[in-house]
Amino acid sequence: MSDKASKHTTEGIEKLRTLVDEINTCLFCTNLKTNDGATTRPMAAVKVSEQGNIWFFSEKDSEKNKEIQENAAVQLLFAHPGIGSYMVVNGEAEIVTDREMIEQLWNPVVKIWFKEGKTDPNVSLIKVIPASAYYWDTDGNKMINFLKMAASVVTGANLLRGNEGEITI
Repeated sequence: MSDKASKHTTEGIEKLRTLVDEINTCLFCTNLKTNDGATTRPMAAVKVSEQGNIWFFSEKDSEKNKEIQENAAVQLLFAHPGIGSYMVVNGEAEIVTDREMIEQLWNPVVKIWFKEGKTDPNVSLIKVIPASAYYWDTDGNKMINFLKMAASVVTGANLLRGNEGEITI
């Protein structure tokens, strides 16, 4: 049994930010109409803005950017089984090449993909503007949840509780 909740605006953005920060890496899906998995790739989120937009670094000439230019609809699938947190985000993606924004979001890890650093001519950002989001997470840490699961098996009562709900941005 789970507690369903709807997270609205400020609370929703904070829930989105918390889950993105905890999970960080998602499967970033473009070209949703083909639905064949070939246009899905793991990507690390850089930041969730005050407006709830999710930012990523990307190469300007990547297939992903080309797919976004053809169709901006994207889906982000976040999962961290170790902490029992999951989220799906549907939204519109936009390619951003603003140097000031690149400077603001830059971190040393990104240099792995952009050898020339912040000034690499192939650096771009992807801003995902969420249209909808839904989450599932469990209460407590992994060890406690494992013990609850074991106790549930012994007692026959479900002691493992979770939360789920829509996140309204």
